Amino acid sequence: MAEVLYKHTPVFYKEVASLLPGNPDGIYVDGTLGGGGHAQMILSKLSEKGKLIGIDRDIDAIEACRRKLSNFHDRFVAVKADYKDFESVLDQCNVGFVDGILLDLGVSSHQLDVAERGFSYSNEAKLDMRMDRSQELTAYDVVNSYDEKQLAQLIRKYGEEKFAGKIASQIVRARAENPITTTTRLVEIIKNSIPAPARRTGGNPAKRTFQAIRIEVNSELTDLDKAIETMIKRLNPGGMLCVLTFHSLEDRIVKHVMRNMESPCICPSDAPVCTCGRKPFGKAVPRKAMIPSDEEISENPRAKSAKLRVFIRG
Repeated sequence: MAEVLYKHTPVFYKEVASLLPGNPDGIYVDGTLGGGGHAQMILSKLSEKGKLIGIDRDIDAIEACRRKLSNFHDRFVAVKADYKDFESVLDQCNVGFVDGILLDLGVSSHQLDVAERGFSYSNEAKLDMRMDRSQELTAYDVVNSYDEKQLAQLIRKYGEEKFAGKIASQIVRARAENPITTTTRLVEIIKNSIPAPARRTGGNPAKRTFQAIRIEVNSELTDLDKAIETMIKRLNPGGMLCVLTFHSLEDRIVKHVMRNMESPCICPSDAPVCTCGRKPFGKAVPRKAMIPSDEEISENPRAKSAKLRVFIRG
């Protein structure tokens, strides 16, 4: 069933294809397998000596990719794990350093399109939003058990929603009557919390709150900076890390880490010479994030907010 349902349109496909793999004989990691579109492209360009390790915490993705990419045999290994456990996955596979890493931090098309996953504000479903359905915390738990202050803080922080306080207040009031169990009821509460003029611009008014809850449920930003830093350190010289982000909070973290890895010196700015001894790990290329072309956005609207940042190990 997973093979039939798990579909995903890769963003920045052409750009990633031009970057990875740089060494056909090398070892690569796709830290967020999804539907396997990027993984299939990388594998098709590897030699018989090359290898791709695929990581995803969604068992649907793992099972679908194992079937979809079975013709690559032992050149492809799929591991159910969080990409933040990247280092332990490499150790488990007896791999020291790799030649390239890809991270696509967006929610997969499958997760959005299959209503029962509860990610979409466009379809009715039980509140869930778990990327790893074996974990305990769900969107239902966040919406129905967090206090008003906690809800307001996470909606403001992760959703960058200016009406966060009002939304949190209305959620608490509504759940006092009956638990909020479905996406459609949550959408209705959010819409009623936002002034009519604000609802007429910027797309679905529930978008930012759903993003915030999803980030909280899946701890998407927790230790992202440490994961990016670890990945850069486990690259071979000349190896490349490609990171796709889909909202400003992710991109800001990735940009900050890459800048720090370019210039890790912690000496005072007025110091005549460096005494901390920290050396650059490489550089971001290009300096600014890449954005999708108009053509890609027209073909795949979900690419609209995407950015691609690339770091090359020195």
